Amino acid sequence: MAELALLAETAGSQVMDAMIQRRDRPDPASYIGSGKLAELRQVVVATGADTVICNGELSPGQLRKMEEVAKVKVVDRTWLILDIFAQHARSREGKAQVSLAQMQYMLPRLRGWGDSLSRQTGGRVGSQGGGIGTRGPGETKLETDRRRIGKSMAKLRREIADMSKARTTQRSARRKAEIPSVAITGYTNSGKSSLLNRLTQAGVLVENAFFATLDPTVRQATTITGREFTLSDTVGFVRDLPHQLVEAFRSTLEEVSASDLILHVVDGSDPDPYGQIRAVREVLSEIDAIHIPELIVINKSDIADSQAVQELQLKEKNSVVISAKSGHGIDELLELINEQLPWPLIDIKATIPYERGDILSRIYREGQVQSRTDLESGTVIIAKVPQSLASVVEPLTSD
Repeated sequence: MAELALLAETAGSQVMDAMIQRRDRPDPASYIGSGKLAELRQVVVATGADTVICNGELSPGQLRKMEEVAKVKVVDRTWLILDIFAQHARSREGKAQVSLAQMQYMLPRLRGWGDSLSRQTGGRVGSQGGGIGTRGPGETKLETDRRRIGKSMAKLRREIADMSKARTTQRSARRKAEIPSVAITGYTNSGKSSLLNRLTQAGVLVENAFFATLDPTVRQATTITGREFTLSDTVGFVRDLPHQLVEAFRSTLEEVSASDLILHVVDGSDPDPYGQIRAVREVLSEIDAIHIPELIVINKSDIADSQAVQELQLKEKNSVVISAKSGHGIDELLELINEQLPWPLIDIKATIPYERGDILSRIYREGQVQSRTDLESGTVIIAKVPQSLASVVEPLTSD
């Protein structure tokens, strides 16, 4: 509920009061039941509130019922987050993605005020007819709205696909140059943009607010050994992130799914960092990025409880404690990035003895075999392999 209040304030609202209800499952008709609805109406009148925000996703029927009784505008958590995204979208692609997500949310929730969206036009003709224009296929106002939104969604999807081609081309160029990529991800307001600025002096907007930055930023950085890599900052996640947003921002989130290493930033000062981690990993799973190596970056060590941070680090073995604000732990983070980034493949030509089938299997499994010739002395392999495997094969290398 505290997070919901912060989301509401981020959207520009002033929080007047809060209500909590404990029940096994939501009421199918009104979400909170008739008794609680009557109590909600009393709170609305007492506080003078003009909007009710529900910490859950409401069905069209539940939304309509709550508005009928509360007699004010009702917004669910999904629409609240979509509204915040709409406020913060700056680029053409970001605006298109948010618009698509809003339309995906609205399409099943189109509803009439009175009969304006469900009444077929035209006068009645006799006792048998429904009105002029109703015989034959006909089309209600609701159907017209759905068809119009469907066309707009198709157009937006084409525009987003076209805009994502440039980013795909850039990624391909970096791959060809064998430049490894690191993606910064994590819960919203955990300090991702601050970390990007600390590592690259990128000058990205930093603001103590949810979803302050939506558009992906890619910058070049170097490890402590001088090795170049790209660092990309992406949109932050939140608990119960609307599925419509994940779907609409899929092209943007490809920066994460196409990376070699994920820096998962966690707010070490948050009372529930484990909840943050679970929420982020759920989204990573949705975009098929859960298999990518993940380094947990516990941020805000300057204001976090040291014992809580130690417990978190014990649970998340591959982790590092930093403060993007003060610079504490940044050198250790760069060392870990240098260790965990994949090295470029090395060209080898080697004669593998037949009794060393284990090495041959590793070359096929970890490398890219270009040619193979079987001779009496062994198998001559020309391939590209990782540095770790090249050092094993080196004693067998042929001129």
